[in-house]
Amino acid sequence: MLDPVLLRTFLAVAETSSFTQAGLRLGISQPTVSQHVRRLESAVARTLVARDTRGVRLTDNGDAMAGFARTILAAHATADAYFSGVAARGRLRFGAADDLAITQLPRILRDFRKLHPQVDLELTVNQSAPLLRRVHAGQLDLVFIKRTAGESAEGTRVASDQMVWMAQDGIALETDDPVPLIAYQAPSISRQMAIDALEAAGRTWRITCNTRDVNGVLAAVRAGIGVAVFPHSLIPADLVKVSQRLSLPDLPAVDYVLIANPTVQREPIEALTNAILSRGVVRAV
Repeated sequence: MLDPVLLRTFLAVAETSSFTQAGLRLGISQPTVSQHVRRLESAVARTLVARDTRGVRLTDNGDAMAGFARTILAAHATADAYFSGVAARGRLRFGAADDLAITQLPRILRDFRKLHPQVDLELTVNQSAPLLRRVHAGQLDLVFIKRTAGESAEGTRVASDQMVWMAQDGIALETDDPVPLIAYQAPSISRQMAIDALEAAGRTWRITCNTRDVNGVLAAVRAGIGVAVFPHSLIPADLVKVSQRLSLPDLPAVDYVLIANPTVQREPIEALTNAILSRGVVRAV
């Protein structure tokens, strides 16, 4: 039997790549996080986490354990909701950033609706900035968005990711050429990051594609008409990171956060928040 407490701690380490950040997420000390991981490694007689000068990363066994842990914790949550007799009910107006559509989020929402059929789930997909404004205005109950890492303490951080330059493999760009930029329409975090970084580096640029959604970004990149700023962990298998190869400037990291409207019913919000935290949503499918 694998202790769910240890699994939850291990997943927090896997998703934050940090023992300290995992402790902050769970409200426990860093030594306790280390102890939980050691106990889990002892239970399975495998090394799950490797630590070196570059930080924390999962071993191959750790990657496998992350998948098992998400399944086990989701099953625990399902059983708890079934036998407790306190299944969430009511309306939940949920907003998600557009690029999260290519993660595990759709599957999580499908399973959530099966587990909580008495919750009337209304989904809004948009860019992060408009979603944040809408939850602050009381028009949404919970939003799952990305923001520049460390920008604010508001909400529950699910994971962090590094923004990078993405393109079709084989794309070429001379140093003096304007950077052909594929971007979301403003306002957009990734669009602003790209422009700010290029201008700070003294690079010229031109917009080769303005698009409203992630499918437009990916289609334009696959067509080879430019480069796009994209979360590293979400790059599809047929596209590549080109930051170093094209000598493009470094970009900030982002946090994926859940932000709730504090004035609305808590049960549906807490149920979906727990579902997202337990499943490790931020990875491409």
